[in-house]
Amino acid sequence: MNIKFEVNDYILVWNLLFQASISERVHAFKQKIWINYKKQYNDIFKDNALILKDPKNFIPDDDTIYNIAMENANYEKVKKNTEKFRLDILKIWDVNKKNVLPELKDILRFEIKPYHVLIVDPKLDIIDKTLPKDRKVNTLVWGKHYDDSIKMLVEMIYQIISKELKKYQENYKEIVQAVVELAILNELHTRISKTSHYLTGDPALKYLKRQIYPYWLMYLGSTKEEMLNYMMRDKIAFDIDHYTFERQLSKVDLYTFIDFCIKNQKHIVKINELEII
Repeated sequence: MNIKFEVNDYILVWNLLFQASISERVHAFKQKIWINYKKQYNDIFKDNALILKDPKNFIPDDDTIYNIAMENANYEKVKKNTEKFRLDILKIWDVNKKNVLPELKDILRFEIKPYHVLIVDPKLDIIDKTLPKDRKVNTLVWGKHYDDSIKMLVEMIYQIISKELKKYQENYKEIVQAVVELAILNELHTRISKTSHYLTGDPALKYLKRQIYPYWLMYLGSTKEEMLNYMMRDKIAFDIDHYTFERQLSKVDLYTFIDFCIKNQKHIVKINELEII
């Protein structure tokens, strides 16, 4: 997976205008724009999805507000801070990608197309994975700082994979999301940090993930003997003898594993003997 980190003036301005204000000066500027250009302000709300569809070639129908914003003295400071944030993220990615990418490929078993991550000021504290009608869009907006750089990379990859699979098996969103969490927030994070992260994620998916977990270990290629070590590591216990060992799961990709979980969901979620150690 190739990730390109970019700063895009249009998406930066749009988020400064429509997200929570990052300073009193920015708030005052937004108020001034709203008072003097209400119609134009309302009209560019739709631009977010259009920018994400093709950031490099986006041309607004009316660039009045964009031009005013970019000429404002405060914008230069915000953009400078955003550029610094982009360089910080790029450095973290360059240092870690040699370890991250092989593990990600081993877990997913399918290729991810190149992604554009549009960096905005971290003071915005946002992650925008808007999915326009065009499902081929491969753009993510990132404006969130993490003290833990590995956690930030894992979260970024998680958002990308979630976006990739958002339209897959839409009638079974919970199962899809549970598997994506197991793959990225839990397994990938565990491999990179060398510490188990299997008890993290959306609390609403906790029970479902525990039900899928034995089969997830089969997907990872664990033998029955190795499963005990995983259970101890992740603090999740189950009776191995109550499960049919599905050897073929170690040879399929994540999409096929999701299909397996959906096809066998009535059997999987009926098992209630798992427990947190």
